[in-house]
Amino acid sequence: MKIVIDTNIVLDTIGKRQPFFKQSRNVMQLVAQRKMDGAITANTVTDIAYLLRKHIGQDSIKTALRNLMDMLAVLEVNRSLCLKAFDIPITDYEDALLAACAQHWKADYIVTRNCKDFAGSPVKAMVPKDFLKQFQIFPGK
Repeated sequence: MKIVIDTNIVLDTIGKRQPFFKQSRNVMQLVAQRKMDGAITANTVTDIAYLLRKHIGQDSIKTALRNLMDMLAVLEVNRSLCLKAFDIPITDYEDALLAACAQHWKADYIVTRNCKDFAGSPVKAMVPKDFLKQFQIFPGK
């Protein structure tokens, strides 16, 4: 199975953001344990670096991003995918671009806390709780 992980899931995990941390971490652990393939987009990497700069130092950001990229594939964002995102019926361009990348990579799911933002996505979006429950992974957690 292949999943594309939205920025909010990564930030929940790195920042231990409550009440989202446990389920987001469990999704990330599935990828770390090689139970499925996970990916983020290249622009997610820059978004995370930008958002973390207020909270942790540059060395910590580099370490976090290196660890993340050791675990997850980084999907290319190119001209073709940027143009394709315009044709996906999602209002937020960044989400449309993530959906275009997920479709190009042939992902099975996008894991996000904002499923409503991906209503027009060609790849089904699921919140971590539902994703974990559907596949009976970490039941009850």
